[in-house]
Amino acid sequence: MRFGIDARLTYHQRAGIGRYTLFLLDELAKLDQENRYTVFQHRKDREALVDAPNFHRKTLFAPVHSRLEQPLMMMELLFQNLDLFHSTDFIPPLYSSLPSIITVHDLAFLRWPHFLTADHATYYSQIDRGVRHARHIIVPSQSTKNDVIGQLGVPESKISVIYEAAASLYRPMPVEEARAAVSKRFSIPQNYIFFISTIEPRKNIGGLLQAYHHLRTKYNLTETALVLAGKQGWLYEQVYESVEKLGLQDSTFFVGRVSDEELRQLYVGARCHVHPAFYEGFGLPPLEAMACGTPTVVSNTSSLPEVVGDAALMFDPNDWEEMAVAIRRLLVDDELHREMRQKGLQRADVFSWSRAAAETLGVYQMVAQGQTIPATAG
Repeated sequence: MRFGIDARLTYHQRAGIGRYTLFLLDELAKLDQENRYTVFQHRKDREALVDAPNFHRKTLFAPVHSRLEQPLMMMELLFQNLDLFHSTDFIPPLYSSLPSIITVHDLAFLRWPHFLTADHATYYSQIDRGVRHARHIIVPSQSTKNDVIGQLGVPESKISVIYEAAASLYRPMPVEEARAAVSKRFSIPQNYIFFISTIEPRKNIGGLLQAYHHLRTKYNLTETALVLAGKQGWLYEQVYESVEKLGLQDSTFFVGRVSDEELRQLYVGARCHVHPAFYEGFGLPPLEAMACGTPTVVSNTSSLPEVVGDAALMFDPNDWEEMAVAIRRLLVDDELHREMRQKGLQRADVFSWSRAAAETLGVYQMVAQGQTIPATAG
């Protein structure tokens, strides 16, 4: 069979959806040497994302998240001899007769519409048509499946939960080696709390800053820095304003985008990782932290409890004092720290990109053959 995968977004971002697409392609290439794949890449992305004899790079000129995307995509796909097209970025080719599946990573754009740019709001407004048009929908968690059913009215039988995983790079290394490396590279203290995501208010960084301020003033934990990694996002200025308002300039460090190896070192070197998001469709950073042997503290909302199980401390994201208490426990209790480290490593082993690729391939084959896909919880 002949499968097409939309990988254009990887040119613009190698995190989030781009990261998902890259991991999926890599594992499909290892798993499947029989079916033929067309990887549709951005016109400026000259290097093939996959080096395998049954994977073929193809330029898709339709611009991402543009008004011209749908009509141009329809015309371009007319000339492709495919059995299935996979849109990894929510919206399928709405005017194409090709059987298509989509991956809906989360419905944050419906829950937090005020955080969207006008262009993104226009793009994601197509989601209702998208879920109706797609033959099948992949989601990364049972929580997101429930959202898609509840908010978009999609039949349960049309959705498959396929869990994501941490990349194999994310694994333990000597802690002192990691701390020395990140201290030298980023000029940060060796004792720190770590956060990684886009720097924007919807990630609840304001709550994290309040919790960190509470740790310093209420519990006198002034020897521990806060390190935040990630690109600047929508309304990021509010985050920097909060740092100044709380007087945290000397102990809070923004290191920007980092490489995969640098991220691994930052995870390993941290005393703990914190993920305070109000909502996540899956929540990969806590899983990456656990895979590196770093205990994590996460919000008790949406998919996050599903991902971490009993291997993380949890808090109400609307209660920064509760967040501070959870972080403090890992900062001061060495026995608890060791226990959560071990639980985290075991929990991370439950998730696998090879399994995700195998389950995705199963969806491809059944949809292309017009078969009914059995209900699954991942």
